[in-house]
Amino acid sequence: DRGAPGVDYVEEVGGELPLAPSKSQVKRELHALQALAERLVSLPRTELERLRLSEATWAAIEETSRIKDLRARRRHFKRIAKLLAREDMKAVDALMHEREETARQAAAHHHQLERWRERLIDEGDQALTAFLTEHPGADSQRLRTLVRAARRGREQGKPDAARKLFRILREEVERTDSEARAE
Repeated sequence: DRGAPGVDYVEEVGGELPLAPSKSQVKRELHALQALAERLVSLPRTELERLRLSEATWAAIEETSRIKDLRARRRHFKRIAKLLAREDMKAVDALMHEREETARQAAAHHHQLERWRERLIDEGDQALTAFLTEHPGADSQRLRTLVRAARRGREQGKPDAARKLFRILREEVERTDSEARAE
């Protein structure tokens, strides 16, 4: 094994020493920085301000909205990528990781609500009892009515009641979570 792919090595008396990264590696890193530049430009300004970017990088980011031509935008993202290469990438990586984690948590929360909705529609009162155990302040009568309507809607091919059930479940879970945090 000669080490990491994309790195050329030279033989030396005491072992192997790496030379500069290969052209392919440099190109991959540049493409990654360009993709990062595209994501950063789409972020809200308040989040970008936490990064303490240089004035040149800020100017380039602010200029992006004025560039409409697709080819010019691609060149512009290359420019931003080169500027980003000079920035503190730890802060940028931390921000992107934080955003990804928030998105993952939101997706997990959404899937949990979808599972509750499906379980309530499929199992009925048994699942409702389990939901009310986890969320004791929920309006059981309202939920029971919505579950019945969602069942009828499923049989008729109308998803409106199931959507409404989902919204009410989301409200109940958020209310229960906020009450738990307040305690």
